[in-house]
Amino acid sequence: MYKACIFDLDGTLANTLASIANFANTAMKRCGYEPIEVEKYRYLVGNGTDRLMHAMLDTALGAQGYTEDDVRKMRRIYDELYESDPTCLVTNYSGVQDTLKKLKAKGIRMAVLSNKPHNCTTAIIDALFPRGTFDLCYGQRQEVARKPSPEGALLIADEFAVSPENILYIGDTNTDMKTGAAAGMDTAGVLWGFRTEKELRENNAKYIVERPEQIYEIVAGLMR
Repeated sequence: MYKACIFDLDGTLANTLASIANFANTAMKRCGYEPIEVEKYRYLVGNGTDRLMHAMLDTALGAQGYTEDDVRKMRRIYDELYESDPTCLVTNYSGVQDTLKKLKAKGIRMAVLSNKPHNCTTAIIDALFPRGTFDLCYGQRQEVARKPSPEGALLIADEFAVSPENILYIGDTNTDMKTGAAAGMDTAGVLWGFRTEKELRENNAKYIVERPEQIYEIVAGLMR
């Protein structure tokens, strides 16, 4: 059934939670705010950097409020920090690399689609995975609407020349499930990421995946 897979990055291909929290909290401290607990970032990330900045300031200030100048200042510091060392504190998820190798050997086309800035996305993928693992790798680009818009996923489908119904979209958040569904793709929600099974089911994940190996089983028709 499936000829291609599109993977989210954060919480799906790589554990970037500590990395994001590190840069975000450094930016918070430089702007005079208290840092946020690392675990809280599980629910702040996933919708792009601008949304993350707003979520951080909402958490820090609540009803006290802030201005767009505050958001821009925070983002400028955060971006500078992140771009200086995108792989800081990033770790692999056990089993992901082996699963990708098996999919590659089966002839499955593979792509990465992230709301993380494009240069940081490609830097992390290049550092964690062997060259040629992915056929395409896209982070957030100014000319393409961020997830949950299906635009990026559909552009990948066009580049692959594969119909959306023959693509499995894999991610760990409601944003990913909404993206895949809007693109007309089946979705697989992974449980090793940042969010809960409840969130994934409520956003109509076709498959719930506990182990990376199960992604191969789905594609090979061994899991339904």
